[in-house]
Amino acid sequence: QVQLVESGGRLVQSGGALNISCVASGDTGDHYTMAWFRQTPGAEREFIAYSTGRRVISYADSLKGRVTISRDNAKVVLTMNNMVPEDTAVYYCASHCDNLGPPPDCYYWGRGTQVTVSS
Repeated sequence: QVQLVESGGRLVQSGGALNISCVASGDTGDHYTMAWFRQTPGAEREFIAYSTGRRVISYADSLKGRVTISRDNAKVVLTMNNMVPEDTAVYYCASHCDNLGPPPDCYYWGRGTQVTVSS
Protein backbone atom coordinates (compact mmCIF):
# COMPACT_ATOMS: atom_id res chain seq x y z
CA GLN A 1 0.00 0.00 0.00
CA VAL A 2 1.02 3.57 -0.67
CA GLN A 3 -0.10 6.62 1.25
CA LEU A 4 -0.11 10.10 -0.26
CA VAL A 5 -0.49 13.18 1.90
CA GLU A 6 -0.97 16.61 0.39
CA SER A 7 -0.29 19.87 2.20
CA GLY A 8 -0.11 23.58 1.57
CA GLY A 9 -3.60 24.38 0.34
CA ARG A 10 -4.86 27.76 1.51
CA LEU A 11 -6.55 30.99 0.55
CA VAL A 12 -4.61 32.95 -2.07
CA GLN A 13 -5.18 36.40 -3.53
CA SER A 14 -5.82 36.63 -7.24
CA GLY A 15 -2.49 37.10 -8.99
CA GLY A 16 -0.61 35.35 -6.21
CA ALA A 17 1.42 32.17 -6.14
CA LEU A 18 1.21 28.95 -4.17
CA ASN A 19 3.23 25.82 -3.50
CA ILE A 20 1.46 22.62 -2.57
CA SER A 21 3.30 19.45 -1.63
CA CYS A 22 2.68 15.75 -1.57
CA VAL A 23 4.69 13.06 0.16
CA ALA A 24 4.42 9.38 -0.67
CA SER A 25 5.08 6.68 1.90
CA GLY A 26 4.64 2.96 2.28
CA ASP A 27 5.48 0.36 -0.30
CA THR A 28 6.29 2.83 -3.06
CA GLY A 29 9.01 0.93 -4.86
CA ASP A 30 11.22 2.80 -7.32
CA HIS A 31 10.71 4.76 -10.53
CA TYR A 32 7.04 5.57 -10.12
CA THR A 33 5.13 8.49 -11.54
CA MET A 34 3.60 11.17 -9.33
CA ALA A 35 0.93 13.51 -10.64
CA TRP A 36 -1.33 16.39 -9.71
CA PHE A 37 -5.00 16.76 -10.54
CA ARG A 38 -7.70 19.14 -9.40
CA GLN A 39 -11.45 19.02 -9.13
CA THR A 40 -14.29 21.46 -8.52
CA PRO A 41 -17.78 20.43 -7.41
CA GLY A 42 -19.79 18.92 -10.23
CA ALA A 43 -16.83 18.82 -12.61
CA GLU A 44 -14.57 16.04 -13.77
CA ARG A 45 -11.13 15.70 -12.29
CA GLU A 46 -8.66 17.77 -14.31
CA PHE A 47 -5.07 16.71 -15.00
CA ILE A 48 -2.40 19.28 -14.16
CA ALA A 49 1.06 17.71 -14.41
CA TYR A 50 3.12 14.59 -13.80
CA SER A 51 6.70 13.64 -13.11
CA THR A 52 7.81 10.11 -13.90
CA GLY A 53 10.33 8.12 -11.90
CA ARG A 54 12.95 9.15 -14.44
CA ARG A 55 11.83 12.80 -14.13
CA VAL A 56 10.06 13.04 -17.44
CA ILE A 57 7.57 15.86 -16.98
CA SER A 58 4.32 16.68 -18.73
CA TYR A 59 1.87 19.54 -18.21
CA ALA A 60 -1.72 20.11 -19.22
CA ASP A 61 -1.72 22.45 -22.20
CA SER A 62 -4.22 24.77 -20.50
CA LEU A 63 -1.89 25.33 -17.53
CA LYS A 64 1.51 25.22 -19.21
CA GLY A 65 3.53 28.29 -18.31
CA ARG A 66 1.69 28.91 -15.05
CA VAL A 67 2.53 25.72 -13.18
CA THR A 68 5.73 23.91 -12.35
CA ILE A 69 6.10 20.41 -10.95
CA SER A 70 9.25 19.45 -9.09
CA ARG A 71 10.19 16.12 -7.62
CA ASP A 72 12.56 14.98 -4.92
CA ASN A 73 12.24 11.23 -4.57
CA ALA A 74 8.97 10.66 -2.70
CA LYS A 75 7.99 14.32 -2.55
CA VAL A 76 6.41 16.27 -5.35
CA VAL A 77 5.69 20.00 -5.28
CA LEU A 78 3.31 21.94 -7.50
CA THR A 79 3.98 25.63 -7.89
CA MET A 80 1.26 27.79 -9.36
CA ASN A 81 1.72 31.42 -10.43
CA ASN A 82 -0.60 34.24 -11.48
CA MET A 83 -3.50 32.47 -9.84
CA VAL A 84 -7.09 33.29 -10.75
CA PRO A 85 -10.39 32.46 -9.05
CA GLU A 86 -10.92 29.68 -11.59
CA ASP A 87 -7.99 27.87 -9.97
CA THR A 88 -10.12 27.32 -6.89
CA ALA A 89 -10.42 23.56 -6.46
CA VAL A 90 -9.41 20.58 -4.40
CA TYR A 91 -5.95 19.55 -5.54
CA TYR A 92 -5.13 15.85 -5.51
CA CYS A 93 -1.82 14.05 -5.61
CA ALA A 94 -1.69 10.69 -7.36
CA SER A 95 1.01 8.11 -7.94
CA HIS A 96 1.94 4.86 -9.65
CA CYS A 97 0.43 5.93 -12.92
CA ASP A 98 0.26 3.95 -16.15
CA ASN A 99 -0.94 4.93 -19.60
CA LEU A 100 0.54 8.38 -19.15
CA GLY A 101 -1.67 9.91 -21.83
CA PRO A 102 -1.96 12.64 -20.67
CA PRO A 103 -3.93 12.33 -18.56
CA PRO A 104 -2.21 9.49 -16.73
CA ASP A 105 -4.12 6.61 -15.19
CA CYS A 106 -3.06 6.59 -11.53
CA TYR A 107 -3.57 3.91 -8.92
CA TYR A 108 -3.04 5.70 -5.61
CA TRP A 109 -4.66 8.98 -4.58
CA GLY A 110 -4.36 11.40 -1.72
CA ARG A 111 -7.31 12.97 0.04
CA GLY A 112 -6.75 16.37 -1.51
CA THR A 113 -5.96 19.85 -0.30
CA GLN A 114 -8.27 22.83 -0.78
CA VAL A 115 -7.00 25.83 -2.69
CA THR A 116 -9.15 28.92 -2.84
CA VAL A 117 -8.31 32.00 -4.90
CA SER A 118 -10.09 35.20 -3.97
CA SER A 119 -10.87 37.86 -6.54
